[in-house]
Amino acid sequence: MSAKDFSAYNYGLDTPASDAAAVTPSDSADLSCLSRALYIGVSGDVSVTMMGGEHVTFTALPVGILPIRVSRVWATATTATNILNLY
Repeated sequence: MSAKDFSAYNYGLDTPASDAAAVTPSDSADLSCLSRALYIGVSGDVSVTMMGGEHVTFTALPVGILPIRVSRVWATATTATNILNLY
């Protein structure tokens, strides 16, 4: 199916992500787009700034989808790798 097959549908937070980008954790730069979720490719810890501004670290995450909205993935305290920003 092409994207035009869904042109009559509204795009909301309950719809699947429509794009993805590799994340390079950084202590100084925000993501280019707020996430709808993060995909964790190699398990570990992920330190983030949530959309609301809180800086938190999720520990011992398994491989898979982490359904959180974040503006930054911090290099400090992030040990997980192969992270994708789903938006």
